[in-house]
Amino acid sequence: MDKFIVIDGLDGAGKDTQVKLLAEMYEKQGKNVVVRSHPSMDNKYGIKSKEALLKTGKINHLKATVYFGLDAIRSIRKYYNNDNIDVLIFSRYIMSVVYLPNVINIIIYKFVSFVLPTSDYMFFLDVSPEESLKRIDNRSEETEMFENMEELEKARIKSKKVTYDWNIIDADNSIAKVNNEIKEKL
Repeated sequence: MDKFIVIDGLDGAGKDTQVKLLAEMYEKQGKNVVVRSHPSMDNKYGIKSKEALLKTGKINHLKATVYFGLDAIRSIRKYYNNDNIDVLIFSRYIMSVVYLPNVINIIIYKFVSFVLPTSDYMFFLDVSPEESLKRIDNRSEETEMFENMEELEKARIKSKKVTYDWNIIDADNSIAKVNNEIKEKL
């Protein structure tokens, strides 16, 4: 594998849009690209994570995070060391731990980022909670437990504590501007 790219950020930041644009760019270059969006619906961990995200309460909060982590680990095991893949792109990865309670989330983030592969091409799409909610409201998907102003504000504050070694992109900007900023760093 030549390149491992991670796109993460709050809900409504445009992660999947940017992943799609990057995948198309590399495919036009003749690269073999694999995209993994977590939670993935092609395995039991991703399905259970998504089910928990659509519910409320602390137990579902914990279930969503644990199953999400197992889903991401499954993707790493299956795709990361595959020599037939030129570019592996993850939409959502280790940032999910920021949704855990304070203090433990930073400890777990440091552990996870030590144990799991990281990359120089990890991008955090920093979107304001207001813009995030506006975009979420325009989608035709069921709302998840973290998709409200209070949770988005908390998640943004928490994420800033662990994204010190990420490429931070202002995702309040247009799709094209965000994409250009990402491509400049690739």
